[in-house]
Amino acid sequence: MKMILVLGAGRSASSLIDYLINECNSNGWKLRVGDYSLSLAQEKCNGSAVAQAFQFDILNEQQRAEEIKKADVVISMLPANFHPIVAELCVEYGVNMLTASYVSKEMKALDEKAKQKGVFLLNECGLDPGIDHMSAMQVIDKIRDAGHELTAFESFTGGLLAPDTDDDNPWEYKFTWNPRNVVLAGQGVVKFIQEGKYKYIPYQKLFRRTEQVHIPGYGYFEGYANRDSLKYLDVYNLRGISTIYRGTFRRPGFCRTWDIFVQLGATDDTYELEGVDKMTHREFINSFLSYNPHDSIELKLAHYLGLDLDGPEMHRMRWVGMFDDELVGLDKGTPAQILEHILKKKWTLDPEDKDMIVMWHKFEYLENGQKREIHSTLVATGDDSVNTAMSKTVGLPIGIAAKLLLKGEINETGVHIPIKREIYTPILNELDALGFEMSEKQVL
Repeated sequence: MKMILVLGAGRSASSLIDYLINECNSNGWKLRVGDYSLSLAQEKCNGSAVAQAFQFDILNEQQRAEEIKKADVVISMLPANFHPIVAELCVEYGVNMLTASYVSKEMKALDEKAKQKGVFLLNECGLDPGIDHMSAMQVIDKIRDAGHELTAFESFTGGLLAPDTDDDNPWEYKFTWNPRNVVLAGQGVVKFIQEGKYKYIPYQKLFRRTEQVHIPGYGYFEGYANRDSLKYLDVYNLRGISTIYRGTFRRPGFCRTWDIFVQLGATDDTYELEGVDKMTHREFINSFLSYNPHDSIELKLAHYLGLDLDGPEMHRMRWVGMFDDELVGLDKGTPAQILEHILKKKWTLDPEDKDMIVMWHKFEYLENGQKREIHSTLVATGDDSVNTAMSKTVGLPIGIAAKLLLKGEINETGVHIPIKREIYTPILNELDALGFEMSEKQVL
């Protein structure tokens, strides 16, 4: 009897585990779900006869070795820094492994050994990275197969609130993914190519360099650039293309307000603040402003950053509680950790909240010298705060890949991401059947 091992039962694993339970029931397989929190693993298994929850500690060398050697395929939903530890053991014991995380240097280093052992290590098979790769390569391959020349590729993905969810929220946003990653997003230098010119955006300018995209039926979105679009020149074999740009979607107004935190230094994660245990939200903001006992914190902030006291940015800051006299609630922390903790108080999904995933690609190409353009769009809405669109779009591609592996329909070895037709075609086909379809539209 084949056995699937899932390590990590966090928020993005819910839909994955539900999918795998159904497949195990259909195919006579077994599922083991390990998490540091036994109760969380049990909750996700939901009493299924084919699924067994257990307490798992990745730092326990004996336990991780025993669990991995028993599996036919391992899916790691652990924090990304633990994937290489799992992968090394998978290679040692000849077990295939899947993750949704970016390929690390440590993972790449296992490529040759994995090939020698006949082991398949599939990474970046979630949403972004994941569905973005697969849906982009499907259209890129179609354009190339027709003999046309691809000249520009732009791609945006965003995890947002669904329309009519929390209507009073002026950010139109809550955390649907790792909050820490949201707070630290964009740090470093952004790199991309625009009309043949290499472009760079330093972090302190990033959230003022946005572009708007209209998606019919869903309104306007603003996008800011992801860190390094240039690495996709080789990933997608796009050397020579005149424009490549990958970004993140938010609703209009989000980025200009988030820029307040960036300019203050409130997203810095390199040092700890003093007196955090007695600090209020209001004092946190004030700690980055000049000393003036006669002006309010609101007035000082507005003056410092050239904001209108009654403008939309200050309204968003008030709504999220940045000027409240409430204690932060931490004993210590970096600015980024404190900001994350404050934001979680208002940006955590309520049980009835629904999230939304929006992915949009733009392809420009030449057909017999004539400029052509295709837009490819995915919009997915969650059911509630557990069965989120984020959980589905991250977990389902990995679950489908695991099924294909166990059925012998993927025959690759080494370290991969899902950009080969043999991998992306069956996964996208099943996602379509499950209601997650990329709609393509020829606009030019």
